[in-house]
Amino acid sequence: QVQLEESGGGLVQAGESLTLSCTASGSTTNIVYIAWYRQAPGQERDSVALIARGGHTTYASSVKGRFTISRDNNAENTVYLQMNSLKVEDTALYYCNSRTLQGGNFWGQGTQVTVSS
Repeated sequence: QVQLEESGGGLVQAGESLTLSCTASGSTTNIVYIAWYRQAPGQERDSVALIARGGHTTYASSVKGRFTISRDNNAENTVYLQMNSLKVEDTALYYCNSRTLQGGNFWGQGTQVTVSS
């Protein structure tokens, strides 16, 4: 089992920045990757960014160049999502997700990001 805890959401204006944090605990040695997803009201949950155990990263086209996913150098089980140049359409509930070698799929509770115009 892996437990995920997100933090860092809030209300910002368009063009501003925000950093989300996700801390994993439990059976973290089995984690293959940690990812961020987001879900806006009435829409599906979509992938935003992912960082694999080896450090490889991927991004949704809508956030590439604006968002950066990274791992804490001193705490590999903590992953950040640096969000710059935020847009109103980035407003959503942001979830942390992890997959394990055994096929486990775990989610955090989510943290709200609201971008006002």
